[in-house]
Amino acid sequence: MPKKVMVVFGTRPEAIKMCPLVLELQSRNALETTVCVTGQHRQMLDQVLLAFGVTPDIDLDVMQQRQTLFDITTNILLKMKAVLEEQKPDVVLVHGDTTTTFATALACFYSGIAVGHVEAGLRTYDITAPYPEEFNRQAVDIVTRFYFAPTALSAQNLEQEGKRKDHIHITGNTAIDALRMTVRNSYGHPQLDWAAGSRLILITAHRRENLGEPMRQMFRAIRAIIEEFPDVKAIYPIHMNPAVREVADEVLRGEDRIRIIEPLDVLDFHNFMAHSHLIITDSGGIQEEAPSLGKPVLVMRDVTERPEGIAAGTLRLVGTEEARIREALHLLLTDDATYQAMSQAANPYGDGFASRRIADILEREL
Repeated sequence: MPKKVMVVFGTRPEAIKMCPLVLELQSRNALETTVCVTGQHRQMLDQVLLAFGVTPDIDLDVMQQRQTLFDITTNILLKMKAVLEEQKPDVVLVHGDTTTTFATALACFYSGIAVGHVEAGLRTYDITAPYPEEFNRQAVDIVTRFYFAPTALSAQNLEQEGKRKDHIHITGNTAIDALRMTVRNSYGHPQLDWAAGSRLILITAHRRENLGEPMRQMFRAIRAIIEEFPDVKAIYPIHMNPAVREVADEVLRGEDRIRIIEPLDVLDFHNFMAHSHLIITDSGGIQEEAPSLGKPVLVMRDVTERPEGIAAGTLRLVGTEEARIREALHLLLTDDATYQAMSQAANPYGDGFASRRIADILEREL
């Protein structure tokens, strides 16, 4: 009889990294795969599901307007209890560090169900940075049975915390699997037509701890660089969060060479990355994806749980202060040696076959 695997995710970044794994698991006869989405994000989640052709079996639909961490956590915890009681999976797979991941893992722990943590072992060891993600990932790894670590450093973190070595598996990152499915040589888009002939900066910014003055400084730095370099344009697929939109409207509106557009689906976003000159972000997954495309990444955070990229030279931490961000952008736009060093560094996050390795492990160990 096939072993029952439930895959749970709820946000756009999770979906991008879990959909390739879902498709791989569904191809295995020895595994019966159920997909449960929480809907922590709604529109952005649905875009990714459509792009990969993944249809959820269960949708908790927890999203509320201006939802808080209290809302998300309690809603998922209560709804997941009933799902687990009905489905009785042998293992539940969660991803990364979202509130969906934490609440689901806690529900599994209460229900005595094994947890498989995809992208386990990432650490900053600062419980407030990023917030609440660092707490979430550490808490999930307390109750995890199958640790799917993307890199040797992630596995080392888990071992140093006392996790059982035979429960830790280095698989690579499923984000690279997703890129293999989405980036296309023949891709075109009207916004890229607008940016043709320029050096395109792709922006993402949404992190909770950057809301307010930090984000205002981030955007001021980007605008100043655009005004300084006439051959540079920027595209910002803006987050749905109203607080992000308010600051972006305040600082970035009115500059003709900055385009603020609605969120892109995963296929579009990955191809925008491929066509960009560089990427500036406060996100997590992009730190893994962009190096596969040869794109330098400036990370608008003070710490990162992905130090492999810093060590490899593909990423640079630039914080959230206007002067520091502006200086880093200026260097990449004026110093070809620095640009080439970052764009040609080897990607430390895998070869695009992480999903296959995870499915093999589950088939063997379940």
